[in-house]
Amino acid sequence: MNWLIGYGGVAVLFVLIVVVLERTKVKHANFSEYATGGRSFGSFFSTMAFVNTWLPGTVFISFAGYAAAGGVIGFYLVPYSLLAVVMMFFLAKPVHVWGKRFDLRTQADLIGLRYNSKATRVVAAIVGILASFPWIILGMQSLTLVFAELSFGAVSASAAAFIGIAVLVLRQVWTVRFGARGLVISDMVQGLVAYGLGTLVILGLLVWMVGHGHGLSAVDPALMVLPGPDSAAGPLYFFSLVLTGTLGGWCWPDIFVRLFTTKSTSAIKKAAVTAAPIFLVFGSALMLLGLLASSMPGVAEASDTVWFIAASVGGPLLLTLAGVCVVAATMGNVGANLQALGAQTANDIVGVAKGERVSDARVGKIAVGVLTLIAAVIAVATAGTTSGLVSLAMMSYQGVVQLAPALLLGIFWRRGNAVGAVAGMVVGFVGAAVLQYLYPLSVPGLGGLTSGVVALAANALVYIACAYLVPASRAERERVDTLFNTLNEPVPAASDAAASHLEVKA
Repeated sequence: MNWLIGYGGVAVLFVLIVVVLERTKVKHANFSEYATGGRSFGSFFSTMAFVNTWLPGTVFISFAGYAAAGGVIGFYLVPYSLLAVVMMFFLAKPVHVWGKRFDLRTQADLIGLRYNSKATRVVAAIVGILASFPWIILGMQSLTLVFAELSFGAVSASAAAFIGIAVLVLRQVWTVRFGARGLVISDMVQGLVAYGLGTLVILGLLVWMVGHGHGLSAVDPALMVLPGPDSAAGPLYFFSLVLTGTLGGWCWPDIFVRLFTTKSTSAIKKAAVTAAPIFLVFGSALMLLGLLASSMPGVAEASDTVWFIAASVGGPLLLTLAGVCVVAATMGNVGANLQALGAQTANDIVGVAKGERVSDARVGKIAVGVLTLIAAVIAVATAGTTSGLVSLAMMSYQGVVQLAPALLLGIFWRRGNAVGAVAGMVVGFVGAAVLQYLYPLSVPGLGGLTSGVVALAANALVYIACAYLVPASRAERERVDTLFNTLNEPVPAASDAAASHLEVKA
């Protein structure tokens, strides 16, 4: 009857989240509130929302498994997360000020404003959706291992896949109803469980491992070395992982929109400062657990199960807690993805096609609901064959980072233009897809540079070349100067935002 403990733990988490959401529900006055949560959250909620979106449930599975199988290279999770926090600190002011002043709802919305171009807005939205969707499906399927482990042999892997998908689809009922506000509030609960309780579980397991012959001395020496000049990956492979993770992290629509839900620049900066030690402690501890557990029986044969193999030493209760942590993290990431992509679909594709600013929250709810159903259907249809989806997901990570020049250079550099933004995104995304298909690990002859980094270099060159070779009109230069000058002006009240947006876009 151990499965009652396992599944009961998940049920308790689910009920807790639903109760919190129902007690804090607020009726959305318009689409902007639905997409941004009314830009009303302080630093604590923003920290948990950022962390719960940044670290998906697969961090306990694939990332920990990477450390168990690949060794210290798995620790790349920590530096790229910390560097992303540094970027968050500098993005705080322009993103918040422009978001509130011009009623921006999505990442693509900001790109469209920066370049005064519908084309950049639509292309950015499409790239974000194409890159993110495979991860939603994999997120739904990732709970297969959780529900199989928590059944203690009572449920087959195929049945566990359908249970995991059903749980996440049911959870999205509240994502559709409550939008970004509900996600941020639930992220607080899910984040405390996944990374608060999760860290305690990890630390306890580390103490047990060291005391039972699974310390650093038991780790295979080959796992303690980063890829060098003679390795299959190449000496620049670790650098490529960190660079792609740092820049690509802020290109994911669900991560970026977290900056719009926070109430002030100072709150975003405080959230960044608070998130840093969480990433440092949790990330380092989890990767160390994966590394030390590499010497445990069964891990070498199935490294992705390292989290559950390690937790099983504490019996059904500890294994249940470990599974609940994965479920909490997965709920946060999948929900954030669906809400962000739904808002982007409604705001930046449907809205642009109709030639009007979306104002009705129901449009966003419909978009999120439709995407949830599509993802669920695909997840069920591919439940037994995920290898193609994994390849597509890895390709999409190299693709989403191609938003970086248009997005990040656009925010900090006045010279870039719409031609360079569109051309760079297209060249980068197509180039990354082709190179990733041909060279899944790293591009030969380039010292370990991955497809995403090589395509990113071409993307940036196109963007910068167009900035100098394609002259901007005097009116466009003045518009961009006015846009950047607003960073030093008082932010208007929310009621004035929509009008300000139309004035700049005209």
